Amino acid sequence: MLSIVSAEWLAHHLDDRNVVIADCRFSLADASLGRQQYEAGHIPGAYYFDLNQDLSSPVQQHGGRHPLPEPEVLAAKLAQAGISADTFVVAYDNSRLAFAARFWWLLRYLGHDRVAVLDGGYQGWLNAKYSHTTIIPPQRSGEFLVNLQRDRVVNIEQVKARSNDAMLIDSREPERYRGEREPIDPIAGHIPGAMNYPWQEATQADGYLRPIAEQQQRWSTVLSTSELMVYCGSGVTACVNLLSLELAGRKAKLYAGSWSDWCSYLLEVSN
Repeated sequence: MLSIVSAEWLAHHLDDRNVVIADCRFSLADASLGRQQYEAGHIPGAYYFDLNQDLSSPVQQHGGRHPLPEPEVLAAKLAQAGISADTFVVAYDNSRLAFAARFWWLLRYLGHDRVAVLDGGYQGWLNAKYSHTTIIPPQRSGEFLVNLQRDRVVNIEQVKARSNDAMLIDSREPERYRGEREPIDPIAGHIPGAMNYPWQEATQADGYLRPIAEQQQRWSTVLSTSELMVYCGSGVTACVNLLSLELAGRKAKLYAGSWSDWCSYLLEVSN
């Protein structure tokens, strides 16, 4: 099953009723910016999915800054976009797949493998001179049946209890991993034993994924590890690394709460 599609591929499938497009643009600095960008122009037929409102559940004491959405709640929103078992879904953003990969991973988690990300994102689409629109598509009818893949995710207890053969991957920038800078969470540093593979290394600066051979080379030292667990700040950008790993031929699990969840327990201890 495809995990990546090109702008050319998508342009040739815009009129295919079995293809649904998800616009996942978002800004952590301004939560309203993604929707504003969508309303100002998007790929024809695309439905907007907001990281906070659609792709996460409300923040609680634990669970991180972007807890996983309730499966049935997300399923209802997917159905309104016309997504059902036979639908092929293409997700895009303008942030080197940071949010589109979250959508991609969530659909896999819900048991829907017919999903891919748009290589190059929205800017790549525009650069290729394909059309865009401000017309917001109407809600469609559909039935999205959840088949939850629980083995794709781990919680804090599973991270703590991981075997010596397991590897924990920290997807954040090196400065945050080393604890030299922490702009978001209350505590700097990383989970003991974690190795740093920054999520941005999966793509080029222009938002295109690096070739498969480079993805394989990137993960060459961990491909034989018995188990891989991946995290970031809040379980979002780690999904880019999960996509990168899949392209390299290796499946891994998401620590959904990530560093923000880990911090919440450290704060309890310190208080």
